[in-house]
Amino acid sequence: MSKKEKSVLQGKLTKLAVQIGKAGLVMSAITVIILVLYFVINTFWVQNISWITECTPIYIQYFVKFFIIGVTVLVVAVPEGLPLAVTISLAYSVKKMMKDNNLVRHLDACETMGNATAICSDKTGTLTMNRMTVVQVFIGEKHYRKVPEPEAVPEKCLDLLITGIGVNCAYTTKILSPEKEGGLPRHVGNKTECALLGFALDLKRDYQAVRNEIPEEKLYKVYTFNSVRKSMSTVLKNADGSYRMFSKGASEILLKKCYRILNADGEAKLFRPRDRDDMVKKVIEPMASEGLRTICLAYRDFPAGDSEPEWDNENDILTSLTCICVVGIEDPVRPEVPDAIKKCQRAGITVRMVTGDNINTARAIAIKCGILLPGDDFLCIEGKEFNRRIRNEKGEIEQERIDKIWPKLRVLARSSPTDKHTLVKGIIDSTVVEQRQVVAVTGDGTNDGPALKKADVGFAMGIAGTDVAKEASDIILTDDNFSSIVKAVMWGRNVYDSISKFLQFQLTVNIVAVIVAFTGACITQDSPLKAVQMLWVNLIMDTFASLALATEPPTESLLLRKPYGRNKPLISRTMMKNILGHGVYQLTVIFTLLFAGEKIFDIDSGRNAPLHAPPSEHYTIVFNTFVMMQLFNEINARKIHGERNVFEGIFNNLIFCSIVFGTFVIQIVIVQFGGKPFSCIGLGIDHWLWCVFLGIGALLWGQLISSIPTSRLKFLKEAGHGTQKDDYPDEELEEDMEEIDHGERELRRGQILWFRGLNRIQTQIRVVNAFRSSLYEGLEKPESRNSIHNFMNQPEFQIEDSEPHIPLIDDTDAEDDAPTKRNSSPPRNSSPPHNSSPPPSPNKNNNAVDSGIHLTLDTSKSATSSSPGSPLHSLETSL
Repeated sequence: MSKKEKSVLQGKLTKLAVQIGKAGLVMSAITVIILVLYFVINTFWVQNISWITECTPIYIQYFVKFFIIGVTVLVVAVPEGLPLAVTISLAYSVKKMMKDNNLVRHLDACETMGNATAICSDKTGTLTMNRMTVVQVFIGEKHYRKVPEPEAVPEKCLDLLITGIGVNCAYTTKILSPEKEGGLPRHVGNKTECALLGFALDLKRDYQAVRNEIPEEKLYKVYTFNSVRKSMSTVLKNADGSYRMFSKGASEILLKKCYRILNADGEAKLFRPRDRDDMVKKVIEPMASEGLRTICLAYRDFPAGDSEPEWDNENDILTSLTCICVVGIEDPVRPEVPDAIKKCQRAGITVRMVTGDNINTARAIAIKCGILLPGDDFLCIEGKEFNRRIRNEKGEIEQERIDKIWPKLRVLARSSPTDKHTLVKGIIDSTVVEQRQVVAVTGDGTNDGPALKKADVGFAMGIAGTDVAKEASDIILTDDNFSSIVKAVMWGRNVYDSISKFLQFQLTVNIVAVIVAFTGACITQDSPLKAVQMLWVNLIMDTFASLALATEPPTESLLLRKPYGRNKPLISRTMMKNILGHGVYQLTVIFTLLFAGEKIFDIDSGRNAPLHAPPSEHYTIVFNTFVMMQLFNEINARKIHGERNVFEGIFNNLIFCSIVFGTFVIQIVIVQFGGKPFSCIGLGIDHWLWCVFLGIGALLWGQLISSIPTSRLKFLKEAGHGTQKDDYPDEELEEDMEEIDHGERELRRGQILWFRGLNRIQTQIRVVNAFRSSLYEGLEKPESRNSIHNFMNQPEFQIEDSEPHIPLIDDTDAEDDAPTKRNSSPPRNSSPPHNSSPPPSPNKNNNAVDSGIHLTLDTSKSATSSSPGSPLHSLETSL
């Protein structure tokens, strides 16, 4: 699992659970030791009773009882419900997120989304509806800011307009009825043409009637859309032999070819260059400044008497036009998006638009969405300018340059998928802010894959997205809607808060149960809460509580605070105040009942009971009161930020209500009918009322705790910090490096020790060489295979120094492909030239390579060695 997939919450919980587990283990061990020592000293020393063989089984029963008490303390102390709570909360959230159009592919993405600090969103289809629509029109010498009523448009203009739209849009482009009742009509074909057809329908006219009257085969000539002339024209032949041509295209081009325009009466009047300039200033430019795409619709009549025009000469044909109208088309912003973006900004999440559209359209949409606000000092740049700013003279991307741009960047227009990946990587790798940024990215194309993978949470579009984008993503938006991302943020934060609620409840029970068991055992030689009772309490606080508190539905208030951050502790100071405050109340009540309960209720004391004594009413009241306090404290645990109204929204969570009520019923059954197995005896109604009253006291005590300002309690500390960066070895912090488990780390440590030993042998051999060379200098040295020197000089064992670089075990696969490279350093003893590039070692997985100690082959025989019988040989052999 890569670093990206490591859940921050899981890391924090694992660390906290280990710490609590260790504390519980220590407490249980101390409990057993104290019980055993007290029993031994009291029995055999104070009472001076000698060990009698016949009493051995009784002594063993006592020791077993002490051991069971110790195990019980350990079971209660270890928070085994933590992983369960996380899994339940994530699984519940994932199931509910499906209804909010979020299909979660990776479970931990839900939690990560709660910490998101930045969202890089596409424009088309995510912030906008991906349905081009006519929103403004200039017709009959009047500029309408919204689609006019049919009665307001001259009849002649309307007839020409509807005919022109009907025949001069591809017949394959059409608007179909919605698939679902109450849904939007389906657009099929070219988006711009769909906008014009929709405009015709808005004018209460049916374009299909025109197409039925003039089928496609009756069209005389069609000039399809061309990116050079940016227009499309269709020629119709009339019954009298004349021709009429309808044209549509980019207004700045087509208006230059118009010499007439329809007036308020639907009559054509002269359209001079001065009139055109006025129209550009008063109509076209205002539309363009609002991010609208302007389309001009025009027509031209060719009289019957003239000779037939030269249809192939497009330039001559497409001139002398009469302008019908100019429409402003846009992909409208989804109605819910501005509010969703406002929620994000209030929640401390920065929204950036990354789009391929031109900068004017992108800026206009960003203003409508609320990404850009008037007077803000934010950047809105194109991809080309972005690349120029982040690259140095050599064309390399520099993190320092990105750090100067991204904090103020809000709109990146005319951007490529590579620009998106660069931006995401730059934000994640940035160190200019204290907390590492958690980035979410939306993408729909195949080229968006790298950015979706790099992001902490990748959102793919369920409708417009490709399979590659979906495969690279963590969450799929089934409706392609930005507001669904905000819901994902809400669910992610809810997961975090649900775990904190469960922790607040469980740690209170943990502290109280362990202290009661430990203190009671040490003072009364018996735990007030018996083993089976403790297991029932454990079931309440682990399984049931995790189910009740981890399924709390999210509320809008979650979006009123800033993200917690990756290093935010699980247990805040407010939670610590609640845990310790309720712990004090519960311990006071339990110890009062334990040591004075028999006097308060006028019953027999349950303390210092013999080994197999029947259940006592005294200890049953203690147990029942303890469970009642946990039950009502579970309601307190629903609020972790110091809120007073702990009942707010309680009935929205039926699981919580069911579990609290069900636990209460089971407790009644256990107390009244549990008998000896549960060490209980039936209680009267008055005792029950006292138990419930003391339980309700936890709610009243909670109000008192809420009244104490946390800021005044300076001694409170936070707990449950995540694993800090310094806790990882350097090699684990590299970006794309695979995680190494403990087994592999131990293996590497063993290898390093082994190779250190080899290095020491090598050093000793050098000493021997120096000693031998001084003894046998000038003498012929017989060859011996028995010396360590020669043994180490064999092809398999020549050792040579190298840099102390220790690559990962996984890197051996890459190195196996290049054995000559890793063995390229020359051997220590000179060898013939033809051996300068030795063959690879037959051991392909030679671990010495992984630790930076290179084993090379040397087929040349050693020139120096000691004789088998020499004292030097004995020294070498011993070494």
